[in-house]
Amino acid sequence: MTLSKLNRATAGVAQTRPVKILQFGEGNFLRAFADWIIDMMNERTGFNGAIHIVQPIPQGMGGMVNEQEGLYHVVLNGIRDGLPSRETRLITSVAGVVNPFEDYQEFLRLGENPDLKFVLSNTTEAGIIFSGSDASPDTLPGTFPGKLTVLLHHRYRFFSGAADKALIIMPCELIDKNGDALRNAILQYVAHWNLPEGFRDWISNHTVFCNTLVDRIVPGFPRDNIADIHQSTGYDDKLVVMAESFHLWVIEGTGLNKVFPADAAGLQVKFVNDMTPYRTRKVRILNGAHTALVPVAYLHGLRTVKDAVEDAYTGDFITKAIEEEIIPTLDLSADELRQFGRDVIERFRNPFIRHELMSIALNSVSKYKVRVLPSLLQYVALKKQLPPRLVLSLAALIRFYKGSWGSEIIDLNDTADVLDFFRQVWQQTSLETVAHQTLSNVSFWDQDLTQVPGLTQAVVEHLSRMEKKGAVADR
Repeated sequence: MTLSKLNRATAGVAQTRPVKILQFGEGNFLRAFADWIIDMMNERTGFNGAIHIVQPIPQGMGGMVNEQEGLYHVVLNGIRDGLPSRETRLITSVAGVVNPFEDYQEFLRLGENPDLKFVLSNTTEAGIIFSGSDASPDTLPGTFPGKLTVLLHHRYRFFSGAADKALIIMPCELIDKNGDALRNAILQYVAHWNLPEGFRDWISNHTVFCNTLVDRIVPGFPRDNIADIHQSTGYDDKLVVMAESFHLWVIEGTGLNKVFPADAAGLQVKFVNDMTPYRTRKVRILNGAHTALVPVAYLHGLRTVKDAVEDAYTGDFITKAIEEEIIPTLDLSADELRQFGRDVIERFRNPFIRHELMSIALNSVSKYKVRVLPSLLQYVALKKQLPPRLVLSLAALIRFYKGSWGSEIIDLNDTADVLDFFRQVWQQTSLETVAHQTLSNVSFWDQDLTQVPGLTQAVVEHLSRMEKKGAVADR
């Protein structure tokens, strides 16, 4: 079978919808989650909106997305009514990608669009920050909040501060109160750049920042069976994204469903007054389990989530970490939490999803701080002792960031300051020094973890065992 190049001409899909959404990030998650949801909204409701993507880093996938004119397939795999289920959908909601590193003015002109209503983003937990090194709005800022600030300021000036041209911003970064954090970072830039007071008021009083929670496992490009997918679709699609069928988007704010009618499309999108219970459950159990599992399973010789939960040692490790060390720290219904924990393990076992551990390992230090450390500290506060599995995970994370395991080089992916720190700290010959310097690094954890009774010694003991035995733990 001869495959066709995927574009709007070969697919017979014209881009006729107005661009209502600006999206920072062209990665797998947003394309398989938010862009899929918007595509479903276009089909099932009168939303009728397209997405223009801003490439967040100099070397991204924008060129590839533009080559396919925004089209790509999402393959959803899961279990439905006890039976295997697969659904493939051609996504048509993306209009194109702008690379601000190549054309700053084209990026700013996106703010002149009168139809624009929403901003989405997913720049990882480390993405919503303020940087004083962004000295001026005359050149492209380095951070996502800086880029958004200059675009919003351009829009404010272009429309003369019109209140009805302010936007609804729904960040998808997995940090607590992500909308509040983004607003605060933008206001820091307003002050840092001495932007007009009228713009500050426009941001504070008219721009809507929604706190959100997102949930869908997205392994990404299905390398193992891409040939079969190409044959079934008939297209040479270089942007196929595989994801699980499950999805949940919790958005804090009232009345938003009138302008963003995802719930009317029959989707698991909830508009709530307080998303805290949903966030705590999801971040601590699902994301926390992912992050706690990765270094332990990787150093145990495993490479996918499914293999890790089905392995006798790591499967028992993560199941008991959830049941005995994470769930007891949560102030929610015990039965509901246990059921959610069981559901998480089943989602991890999805036979159709090959979720690489290394794809979860991106920015693991900041992820551990947000997803796992609160459970560890709350367990200590409640039980007056250390949670053994979460401590092992922390030690394994530190060992993972040595960047090698046996004869293997680990392809670490984190911010430059994190990688530089571990490059230097692992030049030490003393494991006590490695543990102390890492745990006392307040820039990592927002506190000095050497003050947690017994934690440093426990981490040292785990590191010593790993170094001596070449294994993550005794079995």
